[in-house]
Amino acid sequence: MDNELIIKMSAIMIDCKDPNELANFYAALVKWEVVFFDEEYAVIAPPDTSQGTYPSITFQHNPNYTPPTWTDEPNAHQQMAHIDFCVNDLEKAVEYAISCGATIASKQFSDRWKVMFDPEGHPFCLVLQKGLIESEGFALR
Repeated sequence: MDNELIIKMSAIMIDCKDPNELANFYAALVKWEVVFFDEEYAVIAPPDTSQGTYPSITFQHNPNYTPPTWTDEPNAHQQMAHIDFCVNDLEKAVEYAISCGATIASKQFSDRWKVMFDPEGHPFCLVLQKGLIESEGFALR
């Protein structure tokens, strides 16, 4: 087994203009901790975990970052990815995200999730999945 290939996700990397500001936003949103920051990078992880125990979210300085369009517009900068966050109460989660600095996208597609923007314009979704989030097997609490 010494030659067995092992691949594990270590982080989701998000480009932004201000890594520390965006890390603080997401740390507040998901109640994680900023575990590292400098001028180029900031990292958040679940409380009381050591680096590598769980995948982290890393924010990388990109002075040329521009927010993607929402929704798709021909010849415009398109989103490449977004993060879904499971919630047990969509209305309360939206209110909380706004208190952290998020805004609501003007175009929505479902009553079961809400498309939001972080302070730098990255889209993310709050998804009503009460049964999943309350299950014993749900990770990253």
